[in-house]
Amino acid sequence: MTKSFNFSTEALGQLAQSDVARALAEDVGTGDLTAALIDPAAQARAQVLARESAVVCGSAWVEAAFKQLDPQARLVWHVRDGARCAADQVVFEVQGQARALLTAERTALNFLQFLSAVATKTAAYVALVAGTPAQIVDTRKTLPGLRMAQKYAVRCGGGTNHRVGLYDAILIKENHIAAAGGIAQVLQRAAPIAAQADFVEIEVETLAELAQALDAGARMVLLDNMDLAMLKEAVRINAGRAVLEISGGVTLAGLRALADTGVDRISIGTLTKDVQAIDYSMRFDAPQGGPQ
Repeated sequence: MTKSFNFSTEALGQLAQSDVARALAEDVGTGDLTAALIDPAAQARAQVLARESAVVCGSAWVEAAFKQLDPQARLVWHVRDGARCAADQVVFEVQGQARALLTAERTALNFLQFLSAVATKTAAYVALVAGTPAQIVDTRKTLPGLRMAQKYAVRCGGGTNHRVGLYDAILIKENHIAAAGGIAQVLQRAAPIAAQADFVEIEVETLAELAQALDAGARMVLLDNMDLAMLKEAVRINAGRAVLEISGGVTLAGLRALADTGVDRISIGTLTKDVQAIDYSMRFDAPQGGPQ
């Protein structure tokens, strides 16, 4: 976790308000023509059920979607972010203006199903490395404009966040090394600006490069696409001097073996870029109120 992240209730609310405003503008445009068929004075109640077991995530975005259209809407959550729901369990109930609930429904569910998918997938990876030193870490492979929402979802699933973007940490990769003239040279150039970054990490592809990085003072090393034998040897060579992270081609099937090598972190792009939406369903009661 880096110090750049702030997922306080207030920060989440602000983030969700911004994300939802863009989403509603995209969906509603000049007005919801179908919801206009409903009596504007009518009130309604609805329940949202999960159709499958999942780690719930996205309550701030759901709240923002309904309350941007009806500030008096009331939501009652039965399963909070980070907790697992069962299939067919009611996750939350909402009451408010019928038109507003109908218009906000798809936006609210889009965020809920997508962020819950990220959290649920992360939880599956986290469960497989239980009992090892390894942390499951996300990447910058996120949907444009929704990075912070997805990184919050990774947290809800028990994962750890990598850097937010290019501005808060230094991650030196193959092309940076080549452009700077070598591992020792690029780490030397990073030293004067290291205090501005949450961390400095360098990527290596061979055990020889790992040794060079450690000799040059590296304190965080990304081991890229190494096989199990190389990873075990890398852990031995490192001897606790630097934080070791694995990346590249990580799958659920091979995850436990990677974690058992003794590395500290396993970064996985698929947590945020290859997810299957969780199935949620909103069921409305009959509208109430309005002219008789």
